[in-house]
Amino acid sequence: MAQLPQPDAVPPVQETPAAIADATAAADASDDADNAAAEEASEFAKLPKVALTGDLLYKLMKAELDFREGNWQAPYAALLEAAKLTRDPRLPRRAAEMALSVNEHQSAMAAVGVWRELVPDSEEAARAYLGLAVLNDKLPEAEAILRQRLAEAAMDERGAAMFQTRQFLSRAKDKAAAAAMFERLLSPYRHMVEARILLAQSAFARGDKPQAETEARAALALKPDSEIAMLTLAQVAVDQGSVEAMLAKFIAANPKAREVRAAHARLLVDQKQFEKARDSFEVLLKDQPEDLGTLYALGILSMQLDDPASAEEYLIHFTEVLAASPEDERDPSRVLLMLSQLAEQRGDLAGALKWITSIESDDPALYFGAQVKRAQLMAKQGELAGARKVLAGLSPSEAAQQAQVVLAEGQILRDAGKGKAAYQVLEDGARKFPKNPDLLYDFALQAEKIGRVDVMEKALRDVMALAPDNHHAYNALGYSLAERNVRLDEALVLIDKALKMAPDDPFIMDSLGWVHYRMGNLDAAETQLRKAYALRKDAEIAVHLGEVLWRKGAQEEARKLLREARAKDPKNDTLRNTLARLQLKL
Repeated sequence: MAQLPQPDAVPPVQETPAAIADATAAADASDDADNAAAEEASEFAKLPKVALTGDLLYKLMKAELDFREGNWQAPYAALLEAAKLTRDPRLPRRAAEMALSVNEHQSAMAAVGVWRELVPDSEEAARAYLGLAVLNDKLPEAEAILRQRLAEAAMDERGAAMFQTRQFLSRAKDKAAAAAMFERLLSPYRHMVEARILLAQSAFARGDKPQAETEARAALALKPDSEIAMLTLAQVAVDQGSVEAMLAKFIAANPKAREVRAAHARLLVDQKQFEKARDSFEVLLKDQPEDLGTLYALGILSMQLDDPASAEEYLIHFTEVLAASPEDERDPSRVLLMLSQLAEQRGDLAGALKWITSIESDDPALYFGAQVKRAQLMAKQGELAGARKVLAGLSPSEAAQQAQVVLAEGQILRDAGKGKAAYQVLEDGARKFPKNPDLLYDFALQAEKIGRVDVMEKALRDVMALAPDNHHAYNALGYSLAERNVRLDEALVLIDKALKMAPDDPFIMDSLGWVHYRMGNLDAAETQLRKAYALRKDAEIAVHLGEVLWRKGAQEEARKLLREARAKDPKNDTLRNTLARLQLKL
């Protein structure tokens, strides 16, 4: 059955950012249902006492049957005629629904007009008429009704009525006319915070940022501790660079302003001020120790700040709170993945496998990724056959995921010391998926490991052709040339190109430092390698920097770096080869 257009129910104004986002959203469904039922019961009690004669029953049944046969006009006319005789408001309402089912909005509006004449105090009829007036661009008719509704609204309900007015007008075809009308309707209420906030949002929506900021500042002046006003100002401010300072100032004056503090923390994250952001989220957590969003944010930030112990603590607490809240339907899979990653990083492979095995996501891509990771963890624990069995049990339909299975199997075999088997798996995969740059890249690296540098170089150049912005391929080939101490000028060009694509990548900086070392530019090499190591305390970067310093005579610092590398990765091939080449014992 076609439904008459109605605005979404709107909750009263609340001092939360959610109130901004949800101001025009539907209120709780059960409350709507109760209100609708109560209103219908009230209207039913006022129905005229009309005998249901055989002739009337026949007309009504015929109208419904004709309508089901696809004819709306005759049933529509019959119901309106019967409405004039019986004065029963249900009949024009049904006629309006028939007209709406075939998008005859003008006819529907006429029927709703009859409905309103029969029950002038019906809120449902008034909402339906307003909705149709806006849809039909009869804004002057709608304006008179909306002005009256705002004037008659109780003081504590007027804010909600304003939000509902905006929701009505959002459906208008003539957006400019609707915006102008909205300003006229709210003009008498500019002394109200809600009116100023809505006018700010309306101006912002039509692109008038200066006016939006003016209205938002006026709202905040009316109520200086209003979180909604502050958040609106933060959203519409012309100078977005000033927002962080505005929010910080508001928090200093209103330390209990939880929603503004949360918005400030998110802004700090966007600005990569992770330490300050974590401090803000920790204040929020003290107030609500079991808030899942705050726990998640703190877990992510702690990982970003290289504080795995805190990250694990926050994320484990997240899983405990979620498990104790069966009504919360959010998927914990991403948190479980992070916990698995953290456990793996500290060498707890059994714990990592436990977390990954507990993932039961409905997201096929996420579940697939978890199973691939599960296989990798099993292989690290020595269960190579079981790991390959897990991968063999995956049957993705997409070519990209099929290639990912090949990549994972190649990595598992390579890490298990089965280099030739890994090469064979990746070679077969590269033949099957010749346009997959990730697979070709891994195949190239494995080819180099078994001495097939000719295959490696061809595969990397294929990657460059398929994905010209793949900086890894340029870096890998440049580093390989530098490591073999051949074609160093070409190596420098390749690595420079990679660094232009990814200027903050410490591994490319490491390659650049290494090629400078091979070319005899020890100072340039040291500069690049120190910069790389400051960004990423990686064992291989430490080894390269250590060797450069050793050659420059800074042997104590070199030994310190090489010991750090050994502590991080005692089986590192580059470390072993360097110590042998330098004839050095730590």
